[in-house]
Amino acid sequence: MQPFTYKGLSIGCSPCRWPILANLSKFACRSVLCIQRKHGGMSRCNIDAKEDFGRPNYDIRLHTQHRLSRYAVGRSGLTEAGSAGADYPLPEVNTVSKFRGIGFYAITAFNAIYLFVLMLVAHPFVLLLDRYKRKAHMFIAKVWATVTVTPFVKIKFEGLENLPPPDAPAVYVSNHQSFLDIYVLLTIGRPFKFISKTSIFLYPIVGWAMFLMGVIPLKRMDSKSQLECLKRCIDLIKKGASVFFFPEGTRSKDGKLGSFKKGAFSIAAKTKVPVVPITLIGTGKIMPPGREAILNTGSVKVVIHKSIQGNDAEVLCSESRNIIADALNRQG
Repeated sequence: MQPFTYKGLSIGCSPCRWPILANLSKFACRSVLCIQRKHGGMSRCNIDAKEDFGRPNYDIRLHTQHRLSRYAVGRSGLTEAGSAGADYPLPEVNTVSKFRGIGFYAITAFNAIYLFVLMLVAHPFVLLLDRYKRKAHMFIAKVWATVTVTPFVKIKFEGLENLPPPDAPAVYVSNHQSFLDIYVLLTIGRPFKFISKTSIFLYPIVGWAMFLMGVIPLKRMDSKSQLECLKRCIDLIKKGASVFFFPEGTRSKDGKLGSFKKGAFSIAAKTKVPVVPITLIGTGKIMPPGREAILNTGSVKVVIHKSIQGNDAEVLCSESRNIIADALNRQG
């Protein structure tokens, strides 16, 4: 029997073979074969063929009558795990998580307004006395993040003794799982400079505060912007400031640690400053990527590892990733 094909799906029981169908078994006449596009697997999808196929001169043109979905069933891994290749299923969104998310953003917005005013007032003095590190602005940002996160998330720190002195320049690197990561990292209280997309600077209050803090702008997929970003990072480190990188480049969608880009480690190798690996555990489940409007219950663990130093960017990159990966694996 020649199968009927539509967009890569092959369906048995062609309507042009009614003489053959009359001789098929009852089970075969009441089912069609569904072939999955990716895996080539084959399964039977039971339908009521007696009702439709049994009519004389019944013309079934699935592609014109939009009835393909009734007869052909395709499975997708996206429906099972929430995202392609998901390492853990995304938590089900419930009413409590939605209300927690509303409360989280309400608190962060309220605090951002008056703390931004305080930052704005202090800015001339910061430029005059502490142009590169901007400790006063980072302290205000720490207060903002702490007040926002504390009512909702318990943060546990491990390895605080491994942090370099506040005045010592360093390159900090961390895994990236959630929008919540920035809040958690700000609570550490170190005056490092983040790198952010240029579009974020246009956000009212928050984007303006980032500008005052000296956050480094970056246009993704723009080689000129990337080069300027690296030059600015090197310049800041030479003047005593620290910089912070998410070497994965973006948030992980499935909880798995991605490959590391070498930019941060090239800067550390050139400036001969230590790399401080940090592992964030739990943020991806509390505020999953793509679901920034909700806030699930849970706790976050921040593991600060011993700093590493060297002249080879490849070695620094590999060692940092292995350290963070081991910490994530230990937590399961």
